[in-house]
Amino acid sequence: MAQRHHDLTDSAAGAPVTGDALAGYLRARATEFLRALRLQREGGSHGGTGEAADAARALRRSARRISGSLHTFRALLDADWSEEIRPELAWLSGTLALEHAYEARLERLLLALHRLSGATALPGQGAGGGAPLPGTAHLADPADASTAPRAAPGPAHPAAAARTAGPSAASRTTAGPSAASHTAAGASAASRTAHTPAGSRAAGAATASPGPVATAPGPGPGVDRGNLTVGAAKAGALLDRQLTLARTRAHSTALQALGSSRFHAVADKVAVLASEVPLTPDAPGTDLVPLATAAEERLTDAVAALPLVTAGHPYNAEALVHGLSPDTAPHPQDAPWHQVRLLLRLHRYALEVLHGGDGPPDVRLIAAGEALDRHRDASEAAAAAAQAARTPRIAPATAYALGVLHADQRHEVEAARYAFQRAWQRHAVHTA
Repeated sequence: MAQRHHDLTDSAAGAPVTGDALAGYLRARATEFLRALRLQREGGSHGGTGEAADAARALRRSARRISGSLHTFRALLDADWSEEIRPELAWLSGTLALEHAYEARLERLLLALHRLSGATALPGQGAGGGAPLPGTAHLADPADASTAPRAAPGPAHPAAAARTAGPSAASRTTAGPSAASHTAAGASAASRTAHTPAGSRAAGAATASPGPVATAPGPGPGVDRGNLTVGAAKAGALLDRQLTLARTRAHSTALQALGSSRFHAVADKVAVLASEVPLTPDAPGTDLVPLATAAEERLTDAVAALPLVTAGHPYNAEALVHGLSPDTAPHPQDAPWHQVRLLLRLHRYALEVLHGGDGPPDVRLIAAGEALDRHRDASEAAAAAAQAARTPRIAPATAYALGVLHADQRHEVEAARYAFQRAWQRHAVHTA
């Protein structure tokens, strides 16, 4: 178990940090909130322009810090006021974060599909810089694909054409017996001309067609990669539809929230906070270090409950356990890691209060926080892939691509746990 940070011990050794510092920190964050609110109103609707998106991000940032500080140092604040505003700030931050989360999740999944389909060029480019690769033309810019209006199907958008082509497209991508016999004949020819596995893969790659139908005659891994490329186009289109719809709904929800009386009540409370912090009578002379230390101890206890020994072994496949479970609930083993992420954020905010927001950044805490952010993103992306795979009446190739995508994101979960374990153990060594 890691001992206390040098930041806390240094604060305890010097002049005590009292409730006056907490009041100054809260007033500064409230001022940031009001400034971001003004920029958001000047920039137009939420997410419509870059300025509005930056303002919404600043709103979330200040709301999280105010809410987290109210939670950690709630003993020094008016109890009724704190319990009233803190859930409202959490609601606002979560509502504004949904649209960006869906956009980032779609981009993450589309880029993963492109990587898993084995293309050697960038999304939207052919192997020789010409026509787009099958199933990757709609990946030219995932951010634009999730925000731009959908164009009519045409030759420049094979993914959109695949969504609207109907039975004729299905008949072209689902080959009949003649195509199967042709593939088998190609496989036998490749086996006669190549006597090594490397030769077989080279022969399969040389005879593969860049057209919309994958008929790679090479045996073994070449056939699996071809099936993934065929399914990746439809899997990407399915994820695009589902996550873009969710993002649009989140955008509408955010607009409604920003115009609601509930939000205006929160803004009024924050405006009052910018000038007057409702501290308890004893707060101005109370040392903040014990409360910040309690927040760190909660984090340390939560980390101690994590399977860090298992996470310290690369490729342990622990994140893939129950990967085939039909349960639609979130992965149960991810919940403790998500809780540690929230506690680490509260600990960082407590350190900001102690140092007035001007202290040097702790690179170990930053590395641990980034690893947990990647863990959360990969976990939610895997859940989105699993949810898409439960869509009724999807093609087998699409379900296969989504299954590979789900496993890939669960491997990313495992890699994030490994990165957190290394960052946290380095921290324990330096503070022991």
